[in-house]
Amino acid sequence: MDLQDQLKNLFPDHVEEESTSEANDSSNIWMQDDPILCKYEKRKGKPITILDGYTGATEDFKILAKEIKTKLSVGGSFKDNKIIIQGDYRDKIMQMLKEKGFNVKRVGG
Repeated sequence: MDLQDQLKNLFPDHVEEESTSEANDSSNIWMQDDPILCKYEKRKGKPITILDGYTGATEDFKILAKEIKTKLSVGGSFKDNKIIIQGDYRDKIMQMLKEKGFNVKRVGG
């Protein structure tokens, strides 16, 4: 008797939900009409890339920030509804967001 059979004996009325392993968190991010602004700044002499203008849920934007930081292997943070990435990665970030289906607008330089 395996674990599934034991659970069915304990909870006979339980109905299993279908889990889709193909769907990940990034596929459920809310898409918007207005473009995300991709800015470049220098703070204390060091370059940073700022993503601003997302109007969806804060949690979705945090997930997107983590995914960008992981793929680029860089540091960054999420503050005041903005994603701040250390370094000038505008082109790579814009390409990643376009592949996900976002509208992206490059601001400055």
